[in-house]
Amino acid sequence: MNIVNRFSLNFSARSANENFARAAVAAFAAQLDPTLEEINDIKTAVSEAVTNCIVHAYAEKTGKVYITCTINDKNELRVSVRDTGCGIENVDRALEPLFTTVGGERAGLGFAVMQSFMDDLRVRSVSGRGTTVTMVKKIRPRYGIGG
Repeated sequence: MNIVNRFSLNFSARSANENFARAAVAAFAAQLDPTLEEINDIKTAVSEAVTNCIVHAYAEKTGKVYITCTINDKNELRVSVRDTGCGIENVDRALEPLFTTVGGERAGLGFAVMQSFMDDLRVRSVSGRGTTVTMVKKIRPRYGIGG
């Protein structure tokens, strides 16, 4: 599998930047000619991953969110969202639906949403050092009439 294209960006972990992240990843993914449903899936998953960084990783301080996207020769978009925050003590527990560390309005569905909208989800975390969420979306080639 060869990487065809790649981009990286980083920004302050502020909720005002969530829409920017969604738009940037969606614009990059557009070169694969995704359906509207596929692009919405990607945008939703990116929103969830970025929101996790903002809400959970840095708690009372502001850090950075790092996004790297690649497209390979198999029409797969790989999106990695990384923070250098507090990390996740128990990733398996965090992946369970309805698990949350902050309560209140948070439903604890972020990872479940990411899993449902993407084809693959991997979470790596080191307590005290940060978390990387890597998601893959396979974009099915579309053919015109007679294709």
